[in-house]
Amino acid sequence: MGQTSTRRKRLDPTQTGRDALQLEKGLQKLIVGQDESIEQIVNVYQTYLAGMTSPGRPIGNFLFLGPTGTGKTRVVEATAETLLGDPRGVIKIDCAEFQHSHEIAKLIGSPPGYLGHRETHPLLSQETLNQYHTDKLKVSFVLFDEIEKASDALWNLLLGILDKASLTLGDNRRVDFSKAMIFMTSNLGATEMETLMNPGFGFARRPQVSANGSLGDRIKSAGVNAARRKFTPEFMNRIDKVVVFKPLGQEQLRRILQLELSRVQERIFAGTPFLFQLSDAAREFLLTEGTDEKYGARHLKRAIERSLVYPMANLIATKQVRAGDLVAVDLDASAERMTFDRIDEGLPVYTMFRAAGVEAPEEENARAASIDSLKLRTA
Repeated sequence: MGQTSTRRKRLDPTQTGRDALQLEKGLQKLIVGQDESIEQIVNVYQTYLAGMTSPGRPIGNFLFLGPTGTGKTRVVEATAETLLGDPRGVIKIDCAEFQHSHEIAKLIGSPPGYLGHRETHPLLSQETLNQYHTDKLKVSFVLFDEIEKASDALWNLLLGILDKASLTLGDNRRVDFSKAMIFMTSNLGATEMETLMNPGFGFARRPQVSANGSLGDRIKSAGVNAARRKFTPEFMNRIDKVVVFKPLGQEQLRRILQLELSRVQERIFAGTPFLFQLSDAAREFLLTEGTDEKYGARHLKRAIERSLVYPMANLIATKQVRAGDLVAVDLDASAERMTFDRIDEGLPVYTMFRAAGVEAPEEENARAASIDSLKLRTA
């Protein structure tokens, strides 16, 4: 007994492995305000890494519910971006294109004997599923977007995929989904969630939703109950994780805006490297133009492209902005458009790196680096 007690050691099952921790940190940098989705994806990924995934099933089956513009699709893209290095490494099926049963042929191909069946290339072939695999990671990310719009025929196909990780194509070839994460998104329950958030008081005065608060629980229940009304019990029973995305508050939208502006700055460094700085008025203008109660942050990228990226592209093309410039971006309220002023020029490379929050090379090297060499490093 004495020897047994000295060898006994309390273990900590809450710890996260190195690879899963890297995924968690990567998602936290890219996703704002949806911590539950990050937690569930990381848990499933760590289960896969440990070899504990249920045999004969996909790595994980996720149903993401919530209002539009809350980041459901973005979370899937961010997962692919973190693990594969490419946000486009997602096989996306727009379920609005499969509202009729005959359209399923586009997914699985036509059976032999049908005219032109050899020219029909199924969207869910094994080759398509494996196209983003890397030497390090052989995992596929499959997204069924707006699943509630699909026909019953697509739901029946999904039952086999979610339960047996298998799909039979029109020519009887089998597709293996055992190395796939299956994501489904839906706006079911969004109206009830918006009502709970009391939008009548105005978007800027929305209450902040706590995941542990009673309001957060009621919002989650609204989404789950809407899904149960829409989908059959056998369909819901095949889903491993149901995550309800909360409507975003103003603080979260500002953080998303900063993430998107950082992405624009990275794009600039890959071309004609210069810095831009937005005034508070310009930021508020982008938030007003790109976000609202109904669509959340869905149109934020579009507002940034229209009001910021396109005008700066014109400035670059007409050589009004040169490498090393510092451009101040403000708002002309009377004209409801951005203004651009060069307030400095010839900035050293290391200064631009630091000001943009980009990890800089050794300072000694950066001081000696030319603008041309910066282009080469960031291209």
